[in-house]
Amino acid sequence: MSSTHTRTLLLEGWEDVYKKSQLTLWILLALKTGEKSMTDIKKFIEERTHGHIGADDKSMYRALRRFDEADLITATATPNTSGPDIKIWRLTDTGTWVLATFIERNIQSLILDPANNGLFR
Repeated sequence: MSSTHTRTLLLEGWEDVYKKSQLTLWILLALKTGEKSMTDIKKFIEERTHGHIGADDKSMYRALRRFDEADLITATATPNTSGPDIKIWRLTDTGTWVLATFIERNIQSLILDPANNGLFR
């Protein structure tokens, strides 16, 4: 196996794990901008990550159900003339606080910390 091939496999494996772990952040960010259906959340994530992060419907349903049970998000059923009701999701107060605190602790502090400036150049 070539060195380039090995490096590519390592990078792709790391990216796969990274993308799965980022789904929570991206779902909450999507809802921070306003209420959305699951389809709209998926579209938001794919557009904002330039197609690098996405999720299948099954993963999205599981995540949304988990976040609903944890009181991070809540849904309102909206009638759909061509099938079952569509759930429109929004952040709860708890979800808004958790997202803001996560960003402050894990993103802003990392990027804005002068000690870390050299890491991002």
